[in-house]
Amino acid sequence: MSLITATTRAHRIDRRIYGQFAEHLGRGIYEGLWVGEQDEIPHKNGLRVDAIAALREIQVPVVRWPGGCFADEYHWLGGVGPSEQRRAMVNTHWGGVVDPNTFGTHEYFELLHQLDAEAYVNGNVGSGSVAEMQDWVEYMTLDQHTPMAELRRAHGREQPWKLQFFGVGNESWGCGGNMLPLHYANLYRQYQTFVRDYGDSHVAKVACGANADDYEWTEVLMARAAGHMDALSLHYYTLPTGEWDVKGAALTFDDAAWYDTIHRTRAMDTLLRRHGEIMDRHDPSRRVGLFVDEWGTWYDVEQGTNPGFLFQQNTMRDAIVAAVNFHIFHRHAARVRMTNIAQMVNVLQAMLLTDGARMLKTPTFHAFGMYVDHQDADFVETVDDGGRANGRGGAHLDHTVSVKDGVYTVSAVNWDLEAEADLTLRLPERVGEVVSARILHAPASAHNTFEEPDAVAPTDFAGTVVEGSDLRLPLPPRSIVTVRVRTAG
Repeated sequence: MSLITATTRAHRIDRRIYGQFAEHLGRGIYEGLWVGEQDEIPHKNGLRVDAIAALREIQVPVVRWPGGCFADEYHWLGGVGPSEQRRAMVNTHWGGVVDPNTFGTHEYFELLHQLDAEAYVNGNVGSGSVAEMQDWVEYMTLDQHTPMAELRRAHGREQPWKLQFFGVGNESWGCGGNMLPLHYANLYRQYQTFVRDYGDSHVAKVACGANADDYEWTEVLMARAAGHMDALSLHYYTLPTGEWDVKGAALTFDDAAWYDTIHRTRAMDTLLRRHGEIMDRHDPSRRVGLFVDEWGTWYDVEQGTNPGFLFQQNTMRDAIVAAVNFHIFHRHAARVRMTNIAQMVNVLQAMLLTDGARMLKTPTFHAFGMYVDHQDADFVETVDDGGRANGRGGAHLDHTVSVKDGVYTVSAVNWDLEAEADLTLRLPERVGEVVSARILHAPASAHNTFEEPDAVAPTDFAGTVVEGSDLRLPLPPRSIVTVRVRTAG
C-alpha cells in the first residue's frame, strides 16, 4: 500500500486542458456533428441533437477547427454565404473526398454556441495569404462598417463573434508546408501582425510548435518570435509500436501492446518537461502558454473503412491513456494551458462514434466525464512515502489531486492488467464527507458497440475507506477512480 500526502496548492488546472478538436476529416464533421437542415437525424440548426447533448455532459471548454492538415488548404470564403452557392473543394489530405463546404465559419460558431465553448480557429499559412487571414479575422471579429463586416452581415450575422484563440498555421514542419524552423518563425512574425484585436477583445495568437521531441523547433521559435505569441503548440500521438507504417490494432492487442501503449503515453511527461525548460529560458515569467493541441492514440484504421478517414474503435486501453495524459497535463499546468484531443467524433481517439442516426459514447468519453471537476481547480502537490514530489505510488499506479470550492477531487488510475493496487491519500484536514465516488473498470479490449453501447461505462465506487484525514482507494486492475470529498475544516 502506498501513502501519498497532499501538500500545497501549486497552480490552476485550466479548464481548456480538456479541449477538443474537430477537423474536416472522415465523418468527424459531416454526420458526426453536422447533418444539415433536411436530414432525418434530429438536429438543431443542422447540428445533431444527440451529439451536442452528450458533449455538453463533459463540459467541452474549447474546440479547435478546421484542422489539422486541412487548415492549410482551407480557404474560408468558400465556406460562407448561402450553402447552395458555396465552393466545394477536394480534401486532399484525408481520403480525396469532395468537401461541400456546407460547414463553415457560421456553422462552427453555432456549434460553439450550442456547446457553450470557446473558439480556437486555425488559419491557413501553407497555401493562404496574409490578406486572406486578415480578412477572415475581420469577418469574424470586427464590429464596424467595412467590407468584411458587411459581408458577414449580408450572410445573416449582425454582431461579431468572440474569437478567443487563433492558430497561425498547423504542422508547418510537415503537411502545413514542410518548413524549416527559422523560415516558419519569420513567416509567423509576418502573418501574426495582421491577426488584429478590434475593440476590447483580444485574440490570443498561437504559433505552430514542435512535432514531439523536435526541441530545435521550440528553441528557434522561442528565440525568434516569443514576444509575438501568446502560446506555442505541441503535437504528440501515442502509437503502440512507435512506427507510423504499422501502428497496431485498436481492438486485437496482446499484453505487451497494452504496456507499450501506456509506456509511450507517459513519454508526454518528458516532452512537456524538456520543451518547458527551453521555454523557461526565453520566457521565465511563463507568459507564453504551451498548447498540446493534438494528442491521443493513433492505431491502424478499422478494416473495411476508408484509410483516409482515420476511424478506429475505442477500448478501456484508450480510457487509461486519456487518464494518464490528464495527470501529466495537471502536473505541467503552470505552462500547459490548453490541450485538444484528436478528435471529437468518429476520428482517432473519439468521444463519440456514429452510424447514421445511431450514436454511442466511447470509454474515452467516460474518462473525460470522470475528470470534469478538475477543470479550473487548484492542482495540489503531493509527496509519496519515498519523498518524491507527485510520485505515482506504484509501478502501474498514478494519481492527481485538485481542490475547488472546498472540495478535493482525487483521481487515480491503475493500469496493471492483473493486480489490484492500494492508494492512501493523506489530506491536510480530516475528511468530513464523501461527495461522490465513481469507477471505470473493464477488460483491456472492452469497448462499446451500437448493439451494446454501455459495455464500458462508469459505476458507483463502493471501495472508498475514510480514516480521519486518510482516504484509502483499493483500485482494481485496468481501472480509473475519481472520488470527491469535503474536508471537515
